Amino acid sequence: MPPNQVSVSPETSLRVALIGQSAFAADVFHRLRQHGHTIVGIFTIPDKGNREDPLALVGRENDVPVFKFKSWRKAGKALPEVLQAYISVNADLNILPYCSQFIPMEVINHPPLQSICYHPSLLPRHRGASSINWTLICGDKQAGLTIFWADDGLDTGPILLQERCCVEPDDTVDTLYKRFLYPVGISAVARAVDMVAEGTAPKEIQSERGATYDPMLNKPELQKIDWSKSGQGIHNFIRGMDSVPGASCMLTVPDTLEPQEVLLFGSSLWRKPLPIGKQVDIEGTLPGIIHEDGLILTGKDGVLVNVKRIKINGRMKQTAKLDEVSRQVEIVYTPDEKNLLNSIKNIWEQILSIDVNDDTDFFASGAGSMDVVRLVEEVKDLAKIELENEDVFLSPTLGEFCMTVILKIRGNSEMTEIEYDGVELKANGISVKVPCQLFIDGKFVNSENGCTLPTINPSDESVICNVQCASAKDVDKAVAAAKKAFEVGEWSRISARERGQLLFKLADLMHQHREELATIESLDSGAVYTLALKTHVGMSIETWRYFAGCTDKIQGSTIPISHARPNKNLTFTRKEPIGVCGLITPWNYPLMMLSWKMAACLAAGNTVVIKPAQVCPLTALKFAELSLKAGIPPGVINVIAGTGSVTGQALVSHPDVRKLGFTGSTEIGQVIMRTCADSNLKKVSLELGGKSPLVIFSDCDMDKAVRLGMQSVFFNKGENCIAAGRLFVEESIHDEFVQRVVQETKRIAIGDPLNRSTSHGPQNHLAHLNKLLDFVATGVKEGAKLECGGKRVNRPGLFFEPTVFTGVEDHMFIAKEESFGPIMIISKFDDGDIEGVLRRANSTEYGLASGVFTKDLSKALRFAERMDAGTVFVNTYNKTDVAAPFGGFKQSGFGKDLGQEALNEYLKTKCVTIEY
Repeated sequence: MPPNQVSVSPETSLRVALIGQSAFAADVFHRLRQHGHTIVGIFTIPDKGNREDPLALVGRENDVPVFKFKSWRKAGKALPEVLQAYISVNADLNILPYCSQFIPMEVINHPPLQSICYHPSLLPRHRGASSINWTLICGDKQAGLTIFWADDGLDTGPILLQERCCVEPDDTVDTLYKRFLYPVGISAVARAVDMVAEGTAPKEIQSERGATYDPMLNKPELQKIDWSKSGQGIHNFIRGMDSVPGASCMLTVPDTLEPQEVLLFGSSLWRKPLPIGKQVDIEGTLPGIIHEDGLILTGKDGVLVNVKRIKINGRMKQTAKLDEVSRQVEIVYTPDEKNLLNSIKNIWEQILSIDVNDDTDFFASGAGSMDVVRLVEEVKDLAKIELENEDVFLSPTLGEFCMTVILKIRGNSEMTEIEYDGVELKANGISVKVPCQLFIDGKFVNSENGCTLPTINPSDESVICNVQCASAKDVDKAVAAAKKAFEVGEWSRISARERGQLLFKLADLMHQHREELATIESLDSGAVYTLALKTHVGMSIETWRYFAGCTDKIQGSTIPISHARPNKNLTFTRKEPIGVCGLITPWNYPLMMLSWKMAACLAAGNTVVIKPAQVCPLTALKFAELSLKAGIPPGVINVIAGTGSVTGQALVSHPDVRKLGFTGSTEIGQVIMRTCADSNLKKVSLELGGKSPLVIFSDCDMDKAVRLGMQSVFFNKGENCIAAGRLFVEESIHDEFVQRVVQETKRIAIGDPLNRSTSHGPQNHLAHLNKLLDFVATGVKEGAKLECGGKRVNRPGLFFEPTVFTGVEDHMFIAKEESFGPIMIISKFDDGDIEGVLRRANSTEYGLASGVFTKDLSKALRFAERMDAGTVFVNTYNKTDVAAPFGGFKQSGFGKDLGQEALNEYLKTKCVTIEY
């Protein structure tokens, strides 16, 4: 046996003594029992008042002997009575998960297998009690945990195992602990015990190279911010002290004369322009700036740091409200809310083990960071809301905390009401109110003729609500409001940087309401909720944040020209917004298509009138409400639901609209382009139909090709503009590919899009479903082989079976035309015929996207070069990003969404020449 292995008996079940405290140790208890080990004794700390440590509580609940020792030794020697009590449990192994006491070596070395400890750092780095803090303070790129064999040094024993993770830019002690050190630590302890039991546990001697002995951060002088550090260093220090004990500094609170010590929490690097705000004096450094998102600090190198929370006189508050006088807000609770508040009170009493009232302070009653985690999780489960640790810090008394919870449930923590006629939707475990009116000039209004359109839930074909339908006169009002906002309104006067700040705020509000937006998207368009949350809504938020960061980076250039001698000339260009822009968006990604176009449009300084798809306008209307809350000035955003023939036509032909952005079918795009030319020759960008080819060569990664090949077709129910409309599979792997695809396609979970196990929801609307059925019938009639699917699912709603066709010849209708649904079209090509398959793939009037799967880099690059499509995917598919331009060639349209190029679609270039 190697010298670094522990010799143990072959038994796989051990008698274990747990020495420590905390919820972490309690979870280790449960995990070890799941692994078949026996906990023979628990040794923990005495109760704090009436509060029993979680480890003691779990021991008592499971009839395991529990010993509570204030101390294990005196004058460096083990207390006889304590040692005797420990020996009585007859353990094979000691485990010390987060043990804060000094355990004598007589106990450490007593069991046959001795003792192992959990330590939250990558030893030998950060030995000591504040290791997580120092990991962040020192700016380590990696964090981790170590299970080691206890010896008589401070965390110096031989290493049994280690786990590591990357430190994220804005990680704090809490996030690092919750994300990795806690969950992975529990698994690591259990795995270490298994290794000890199996005789495979190593004893790797710790190297002294790179070892650090960091002091415990319990002294005030160690908690002070060093303002001579860089911005990154200050950020690392503050987040390393979050949430205990806090980074301290001397700050003069507005409207006071003397500086006072405060603690700062919730740090992040400020990567945006310096915000406009109110200055506050800070000893030892430049003044801070209070702004709507926090408090800006400046490092020695000029790098900015933003801090979200501040503790003053023992009370936590948002730094953004540091200069505000606290106001007592009173709200009237409903009977149901009162019942909920009683349940919350019970949670507080269970955690604190005391009787509580409205004035009870959570932290003054002895609660720690893990109690905050427990409170947040239990109340989230109870109230079905999003709650953060910050909400507890900012509302530390029971009365304040209850008010915070109720306001979050009501969906408006600022208690501002926006008036509109709407529908209240109760689904997905939440209740959300959605406007059903037009949004013009910052107000929700009815159409001038009172006409409405029904909005249908494709899951059951029920009417969700009736939405106001805009007439041509309503379009005139919306365009007039947008024109006024562009020419003389507040939007025309604010700086590009201020414009960006408003867009960032809008993105933040979308993030706060992401579950509501995703739920609406599921109900209105049939999108699977999990996909809606991640892609429909998630990418929308990313898009707004990306373009919010672009607002103050739009610039022209200076150009050297020939001088008009004897004078000289200066020529420069200006990038200017176009004016009022009209947007018409499709029904497959209602919110995302709105965001792809509108974010670039507003970032460039334009104003907008958008007509969402007639069949699913609800997320656009909810978005309008959020834009109002974000402070977007009236007239900048106008949302006009309605029909294409009336509302859309009036918008496209309007003489005051200077740019039109459209996503939809090629046929409608042609009509729009002609109308734009005939009206006022307005600028236009079109993202139209597609029949994107995906070529799969025999040297591909077959598993990946099957998985991503299916995603290329079935993603978002096939209602995807860049869906692979035709797959070309090399002959030698064709049969295997088809067999595997058909097998997996039959397993796709079809059902309620709000069900988390569903991966395929209903098609968007009835006319589209019927079109898919006709498409399948045509394919069968032409002689293609229907391998699976092709039928409407026998259940309520617009559900269509994912479909696979093989034997598709190039002349067939289904080989040339887009289905825009979950229909996979597979054609075979001869082995090695690269030229032939390239010719076939390009033999279409569409050029939106394409893809290839091959391990041959030369072949992949050749394919990428030769494909006549706006996007080429190599060994992936559907991989779009907000920074990458998106748009097609040929009859798939022109112009780009996303990326820097998208800004050019909403800008005009002016050339200025000055003679001097």
